[in-house]
Amino acid sequence: MSYTAEPKQQDTNIKVPLISKIAYGMGDVGCNFSWMFVGNFLMIFYTDVCGISMAAVSLLMLVSRFWDAINDPVIGSLSDRTRSRWGRYRPWLLFGAPATAVVLVLTFWAHPTWSDSAKSLYMYITYCVLVLGYTCVNIPYGTLCGTLTQNIEERAKINTSRSVCAMIAINIINIITLPLISAFGGDNAARGYLLVTVLYGGIFTLCHWFCFAKTKEVVQPPERKKVSLKKQLDAALQNKPYLIALAGQFLFGVTLYGRNADLLYYFKYVEGNENLFTIYSMILIVPSILGAAAFPFVFEKLGNASLFAAGTGVSLIALYFFSAVSSPIPFYTFAALSQFFFCGFNTAIYAIVPDCVEYGEWKTGVRNDGFQYAFVSLGNKLGMAIGTSALAGVLSTLSFAPNQVQNAAVQNAMHYAFSLLPGVLWLITAIVLFFYRISKRSYNQIMSELNAKKTG
Repeated sequence: MSYTAEPKQQDTNIKVPLISKIAYGMGDVGCNFSWMFVGNFLMIFYTDVCGISMAAVSLLMLVSRFWDAINDPVIGSLSDRTRSRWGRYRPWLLFGAPATAVVLVLTFWAHPTWSDSAKSLYMYITYCVLVLGYTCVNIPYGTLCGTLTQNIEERAKINTSRSVCAMIAINIINIITLPLISAFGGDNAARGYLLVTVLYGGIFTLCHWFCFAKTKEVVQPPERKKVSLKKQLDAALQNKPYLIALAGQFLFGVTLYGRNADLLYYFKYVEGNENLFTIYSMILIVPSILGAAAFPFVFEKLGNASLFAAGTGVSLIALYFFSAVSSPIPFYTFAALSQFFFCGFNTAIYAIVPDCVEYGEWKTGVRNDGFQYAFVSLGNKLGMAIGTSALAGVLSTLSFAPNQVQNAAVQNAMHYAFSLLPGVLWLITAIVLFFYRISKRSYNQIMSELNAKKTG
């Protein structure tokens, strides 16, 4: 069950304090010290440290998404119905973050001496619980943006802060993780991963507590009437911008997480030096920040994210023809360009979700922020499942062997997954998002009509 709004006047077209924008951005720093760490390092941790087969990892990624299909909408609806002195969504950050951090540590606790069946069972249990914990934090966090203000320009600034912070965090994670694993574990990679995860779990918790402390939900829940699940789904199906955003998130998940899972494999087994991953990540810091910062200016003119997606795709396709070892200058040039466009897209794809919520309320009378964001999250995670499980399945079929020289077919698959295939998928994403049509002008008209209805 969710709810539909009854008329109630609220002053929500407000400026958000700088500290709140920073605090909201820090929430995504926390998210990335959990989920992007998982996306970039968990698969190679399972195969090269724990000794779990690629086939088992591939199956895990698919099975866990059925679990997501259940818990994402449930958590979205529960967060919509939460009532507390802290608001609807902020309490989930306060209590969910430390619990999820504990599960994160358990997920990266290797047991290489266990039997294959015991290791696989432990992997399934800890990963599925981790997914639930992350959902309990990330869906309320993502939905929180729509409650901070209904000013479209302020929301763009909030999401720019989020994206800049996220990109800095992602690059920091990619730069420091391998050196930290080596420093903490020495020759014992399992110990190194565990101690790094303890550190990252603490950062995850503190960032979300800071976000909780310095943000305020000003779009208060009005008096509401219960609405059936069927009516909520019907309302979502009438929301064309939301459906386009949902498709964009799905394609985003397939492309981003499939490629991210491949990154370390690519540098380790194709380029022949996993330490190049750290150099690669260092070079991407500046274009990451510039891309996220450029978003408000481009988005104000275009009103959608298709340009960013197309730029990412073209840059990645060009990247396929170069090597970090034999042609480093063009390789890192196109890598930097792809990151610049990607970071603009990453900001845009999250910025449009609150606008789609307002559009849905205007068109159908149903407002269900958490429920709609849950399906956005689910679409992204389904994409992640397909991207990562497809990579693991292909590598398993081609006879991937951990910590050994790979055959030519495996190396080619890793190379395609690093550049050419994601490049094509980004171009498809650009075509889909080209049809997104909520501009600043149309959004302001929607908000004017909504406010008129609420004031009678």
